[in-house]
Amino acid sequence: MKSYWPCGAAVVALFTIVGAGTALADPRGLWLAQDGAKVRVAACGGALCAIIATPKSRVDPETGQPWTDKHNPDPARRNRPLVGVAVLSSMVPDGQAKWSGQLYNVDSGQSYSGRLREIDGRTIRIEGCVLGICGGQNLSRIE
Repeated sequence: MKSYWPCGAAVVALFTIVGAGTALADPRGLWLAQDGAKVRVAACGGALCAIIATPKSRVDPETGQPWTDKHNPDPARRNRPLVGVAVLSSMVPDGQAKWSGQLYNVDSGQSYSGRLREIDGRTIRIEGCVLGICGGQNLSRIE
């Protein structure tokens, strides 16, 4: 009787390697932005989203008070605390270690098409474009 074990083991090893590569593409966790803010990426239904966990400083230097969503286009939301504001929403897979969805810029109150890309297990990049002008920043994993 002929044994097929080596072939079967190779197939299992291949699926394990492919599966491990996919498993690394998981940006859920707490991230540190370049300005010092902390952002939590989590699952939101079938997509990913990100909220501000901690603003870049304890108080807004313009007001001396805790940060609010003061640039929001909806006047009713301008006094809400910045902690908990969604800065990424509806992020769905868009290639290996890439997601596309909406980006909210708290500095301008504007929303844009946005992308999240996992650079490696310790770094993600968030990018957005408006009127053909694109920009972004890298974030470092905290947890």
